[in-house]
Amino acid sequence: MSMFILSFGNSIYWKSSNLLAFIWQANFTMVFMCLIVALDYYRYFPTNLVHEIDFIEWIHVGSLNVNISGFFDTLTIVMLFVITTVSSLVQHYSQTYMKYDPHILRFMSYLSLFTFFMLILVTSGNFLQLFMGWEGVGICSYLLINFWHTRIQANKAAIKALLVNRIGDTAFAIGIFIIFTNFNTLDFPLLSTLIFDVKGSQLIDINTIAFFLFIGCMGKSAQIGLHTWLPDAMEGPTPVSALLHAATMVTAGVFLLVRCSFIFQEAHYILPFITLIGALTTFLAASTAIVQNDIKKVIAYSTCSQLGYMVMACGLSNFNGAMFHLYNHAFFKALLFLTAGSIIHALDNEQDLRKMGGLINILPFSYTMMLIGSLALMGFPFLSGYYSKEFILEVALSKSTVTGDFAFWLGSLSSGCTAFYSIRSLIFIFFGKTNSHKKIIEQAHDTPVGMKEPLFILATLSIFTGYISKDFFIGLGTPFWGNSIIYYSCNYYSNVYAEFLPFNFKVIPLIFSFVGSFLAFFLYTYVFKNSKTFMYNSYYNFFNKKWYFDLIYNDVLIQKSLDIGYNISYKVLDRGFLEIVGIKGFTKNYSDLSHSLIRTQSGHPYHYFLFFVLGSMLLMIFTSMIVLQLPLLLIFLILFSVSV
Repeated sequence: MSMFILSFGNSIYWKSSNLLAFIWQANFTMVFMCLIVALDYYRYFPTNLVHEIDFIEWIHVGSLNVNISGFFDTLTIVMLFVITTVSSLVQHYSQTYMKYDPHILRFMSYLSLFTFFMLILVTSGNFLQLFMGWEGVGICSYLLINFWHTRIQANKAAIKALLVNRIGDTAFAIGIFIIFTNFNTLDFPLLSTLIFDVKGSQLIDINTIAFFLFIGCMGKSAQIGLHTWLPDAMEGPTPVSALLHAATMVTAGVFLLVRCSFIFQEAHYILPFITLIGALTTFLAASTAIVQNDIKKVIAYSTCSQLGYMVMACGLSNFNGAMFHLYNHAFFKALLFLTAGSIIHALDNEQDLRKMGGLINILPFSYTMMLIGSLALMGFPFLSGYYSKEFILEVALSKSTVTGDFAFWLGSLSSGCTAFYSIRSLIFIFFGKTNSHKKIIEQAHDTPVGMKEPLFILATLSIFTGYISKDFFIGLGTPFWGNSIIYYSCNYYSNVYAEFLPFNFKVIPLIFSFVGSFLAFFLYTYVFKNSKTFMYNSYYNFFNKKWYFDLIYNDVLIQKSLDIGYNISYKVLDRGFLEIVGIKGFTKNYSDLSHSLIRTQSGHPYHYFLFFVLGSMLLMIFTSMIVLQLPLLLIFLILFSVSV
């Protein structure tokens, strides 16, 4: 509860002259509180039982009973540590990075409000509270992407992120409705029990529930089809990218899959679909990053690719492996984004890789940080990314299924692409001749002290977390996850098979990584030494234009929808039908009829006599018709009665 108060207190504490010092102290206090919560949890619940604390009663309508509560298990503790650590380091970094921005108070408040909603999300004990945090971080992402709201591209990116996420959020809400309709509860512990009780029932389709929940995950975690918002979200300040779109918010979808592992484990038709989506996302993002020229977009696509690995692991029922990679990825991806911010800061807000180069002697500290983050991202042996990413691919191969083999080979190929664009970025930024202006190079300087401290901590975590945490997260027979993740015997044996795979199979992803690294080094050191680009052809355009997803969405879906709306809704309905039968049309027609009747009142007697004669004739004709029809009607009635 104290962590909630501190994070929310940051967001409303505007007027103090010591605001930045208060935020710094409050965020690091949250880290220590998180550690205290973890120690207390293992002290009082050594068997990893779930501990839930009800704060207040929120909704009590009929059978719907929802409380604002704190739900603590191993999964919650891990997410709390990631969120509070990364958030504290990013906010400490932002105090120097945004030092000269006149709206730094608003920026820091948005960051703290985001942390508050993220804590609400991961500590929720029911779907409704989780959805509240889910929507809260979405609103904060809109505010932070659009922080520099005078820039039109920032406006477009924020609206795009909000609208694309609405698709996933709507599906997520539908999934929640179906769950409550069938089970009359939204609490995770009770649902996990009921799911097993009704397993195999024809009345409740678990696959349908899992499908809608996964669509929500696709929107938040930027999976293929709903991934287009993530690269454009780099229009916000760089600390925003490090916090929202690398370490915490985009992993909310993966957290949802792991939290609902008891649902997805029973959705046997959806798990292969999740695996395929994760594998395709991994390759799509990795292949697209190869030819991107914006330093932040390269890292953004690498985020999308690594999220694909996590989703792929969940599809393989390897939920502990997904959480292990989420944990490691948070640190080295935050390191990459914050180091990119240091480089941009040093080069007077330059983000184009082609306008950099030769900075290794000017920015040695940034080079070291970028090298550590890139090697961890590539899965270089004995760094954090190596332990988690290789494990996911080994589990995929050990499944011995079509989807598992497909995910393994596509994930291995993506590893080669990851190594390629990582080495390419390092060469563009730090080696060769500089392409920057003389004035920019003269004033370029390495990272200030206030930005070095978070980078050093993140670099240390990026090196050691994988090795230190491996046995806890994915060790054979580890009791670390307890009841927080559904862990079947089949998953245990697949982990055993992954652990004891032949060495020839284990080194395949590593071989792809080394080949990608060597290829990038050879091409951009010797072949493209001067131009530093590929020849512009159809293949280059395909990957540079992001597989034409934006083009298809804009020209085919959005523009066609606007055209249909204009032709049908505006022309036919608004300007046509509604104007005729609506209020405006009725008023116009009544007015025209009134003017027509007014013209009949001419004031001339012969006009009135003519109308009198015509009216008399019509009355006589109508009366005669009725009179003639009466005998026929009587005859018909008589005949009908006789026949009856």
